[in-house]
Amino acid sequence: MKDYSKQTAAVQSGVKRSQFGELSEALYLTQCFAYDTAEDAERRFKEPREDEFVYSRYGSPTVAMFEERIAAIEGAESAFSTASGMAAVSGALMSLLKAGDHIVSARALFGSCHFVVDTILADFGVEVTFVNGSDIDEWKAAVRENTKVLFFESIANPTLEIVDIEAVVGVAKSVGAHVVVDNAFATPVYSKAIEQGVDIVCYSATKHIDGQGRAMGGVILGSHDLIEGPVKTFMRHTGGCMSAFNAWVMLKSLETLELRVSRQTENALKLAREIEKLGYDVIYPGLESHPQYDLCMSQHGAGGTIFSLRLEDKDTAFAFLNKLEIFSISNNLGDAKSIATHPATTTHQRMTEEQRLAAGITPGLLRMSVGIEAAEDLLADVLNALG
Repeated sequence: MKDYSKQTAAVQSGVKRSQFGELSEALYLTQCFAYDTAEDAERRFKEPREDEFVYSRYGSPTVAMFEERIAAIEGAESAFSTASGMAAVSGALMSLLKAGDHIVSARALFGSCHFVVDTILADFGVEVTFVNGSDIDEWKAAVRENTKVLFFESIANPTLEIVDIEAVVGVAKSVGAHVVVDNAFATPVYSKAIEQGVDIVCYSATKHIDGQGRAMGGVILGSHDLIEGPVKTFMRHTGGCMSAFNAWVMLKSLETLELRVSRQTENALKLAREIEKLGYDVIYPGLESHPQYDLCMSQHGAGGTIFSLRLEDKDTAFAFLNKLEIFSISNNLGDAKSIATHPATTTHQRMTEEQRLAAGITPGLLRMSVGIEAAEDLLADVLNALG
């Protein structure tokens, strides 16, 4: 496709029309595919041509459309879609690592990401070192000759710590390691990760990409060699693929992704500014008070759809949550509906208290995922709950 903007690519790229010429993309619900001859089946398994499919665990026309479209938006050569965001993260890491390898990871991670790195990879014989993601000197000190992957969330969940992507890429290149980034908070709208040198970008499509609370999914994006090589080999045989129905939902959601995320970001900035004016401890990279504001603006161009609010303690946080009327109490994020989360008792409850505090997740921390509702209504809801 031509070098169109992200919004145009989100609507026009990856379209595969049948003989009927449908305008809206078709949903192909099939487990497998039929062949004209036995010879055709043999050839297709050995050397499938473009737009030829053999089994839906390997791919289907609907899934391929989603993968081509999200790759066009991200500026990646290739993509493989997965059953969930965690299937994307774990699949990307497992496809690049083996026993005896070493991974360096930022310690500020989503709870399940932390479990994969700290427990699952370690159980499979991968050595793990955690660092302060915002301190480039810690990244430099942590890498070794056997370091194969550097992993982090570009905007950390839920503390909104920003990692300097280009600086970490430079550290990785010094030892020949790959950089894998969980980009869920940055969203494809504000992502420049591939351009900045990242090898693999992972998304939970469950979040902003669907953005309407309907379907689970994830996607791994990167170079043709990595995605078509180790990633697809691992994912196809372990089975963490996206269903055709979910791919169809995600495909249609991409058409409105930029519109939704732009409105959510605009709302998040308005709320964060007004709440900060009242003297509350607001964490939002789009605020000039954020210590990494300049990095956020140069790296992403906007603060994103989520801010965190640090209240005194758990009881204060729970009292606030229970007074909300528009914001729903849930553990999701990136939805058109506004959502409030208490990470210490939900998304990050598997971590020890020591691990949570080291990552900046205090008992009174709240994650506020801002939706597309009217900003004045959302602000009134938060202020009423704070009162």
